[in-house]
Amino acid sequence: MMLTAAAPGQATVSVTVTGLRSAKGKVLACLTTREDAFPDCEKDPLARKLTVPAATEVHLDFGPVPAGRYAVSLIHDENANGKLDTRLMIPREGYGFSNDAPVRMGPPRFERAAFTVEGEPVHLAIRMRYLL
Repeated sequence: MMLTAAAPGQATVSVTVTGLRSAKGKVLACLTTREDAFPDCEKDPLARKLTVPAATEVHLDFGPVPAGRYAVSLIHDENANGKLDTRLMIPREGYGFSNDAPVRMGPPRFERAAFTVEGEPVHLAIRMRYLL
């Protein structure tokens, strides 16, 4: 694997995801700078999105990104249908956020999950959580 150096003012962002309850399906990941696009990133055309096969532990590499404030959201899409399945608005699949931001009556606000990229590589550890 060849490592690519980040341009000045950029840094690489990577994530280790732990706590997956199965190796079924995929892990969907999103990295965004926009508060209004967090946590699903659909409103941010510049968001970095990754889809990788689920495993006991998953490693994600978003590559070099410009300096700024970011947040990561994750879904363990166990049935590989491309979305977070819910029952009565309660997630039936796993989810996670940067800073392991707590979930209270809905997803955390961007500020709770936000981290800063300032030229040094950033490596995050995110624990997948399940309610059902």
